[in-house]
Amino acid sequence: MTRLILTADASGAGGLKEAGRADLAIAIEPRFVWGPLASDAALTAMLSARTGQADGLHWLDNVPTPRVEKFGVRDLGLIELCQRCEKVELWFEPDPNSQLVLIWLLDYLRAHVTAVIPTNLFLCHVDARLGDIIPQELAKLKFATRAITSDHFETAHLAWQAYRAPTPRPWFNLLNRDLSILPQFRPCVLELLAELPGRATGLGASEMRILELISAGHTRPFELFPHHPQLSRGVFGYWEVGALLERLALAPAPAVSGLAEWPFTLEMHDERSRLERYKESELSLTPLGKAILTGTEDFSRHNPIHRWWGNTELTNERMWRWDPVLIAP
Repeated sequence: MTRLILTADASGAGGLKEAGRADLAIAIEPRFVWGPLASDAALTAMLSARTGQADGLHWLDNVPTPRVEKFGVRDLGLIELCQRCEKVELWFEPDPNSQLVLIWLLDYLRAHVTAVIPTNLFLCHVDARLGDIIPQELAKLKFATRAITSDHFETAHLAWQAYRAPTPRPWFNLLNRDLSILPQFRPCVLELLAELPGRATGLGASEMRILELISAGHTRPFELFPHHPQLSRGVFGYWEVGALLERLALAPAPAVSGLAEWPFTLEMHDERSRLERYKESELSLTPLGKAILTGTEDFSRHNPIHRWWGNTELTNERMWRWDPVLIAP
């Protein structure tokens, strides 16, 4: 085995392997855009050699067994596997979660490489969703590829520490820095800032998008999800958008009415009748939802808030708000 590709999307990893771009392609898929971040110790253990980590908490747990057993690498840590490979390429898509995984991995590599940066590490400047591209096309695609340098490591370290800070201020300050060595990263910074509660509405950009879509006539729940053909992919994935919709519809003072089934869990999906009720929900905006959409009401004035943005805990008493006017055109 000589060629390894790391990515943050399982379908993309499968396509890259089938396209012959690597001998082994591995997806590393923690969800950093949702919920509180795991501790430094837990994240380090995830990338370390297997020593008894609980099921699902080792970085190779979700890689198809035949793929890792073929090369005898099932129990290796990230560093050990990279050392076995002639070439290691990082293929991370532009979406915010993939970019967060990228800076996390670069920060981890920075802490574990020797004084001399390995010459087998490369960053591929991916600007497309790999899972949407058939293997035959993936085999032909050409993305710019650059050897990873100390500048990559230092930028990633600064960014990862900013996301792990207890307030969003260090993340906001990244906008004052040159981030061009990670070409897809600056849009990620802005997209995540937009998920902070809005100054006037108390809702993040994805929650506001749900209200906008319902107002525009998308009244079935699955018309609001990122897999819908009319919608572009945003910050959050399938299960996370389901949770956002529930937050808006089940709050003490809801912004959305008409949700016919919940909670949005795997158990609900396994029960056909419940899933059908969910799909057939006829959603509409409540008077509060309409007022929020016009910027005349604030969701947090009527409802308890408790969620996480990176390592920032957001509550009614400790609300960090976002105002896009703060960014000069």
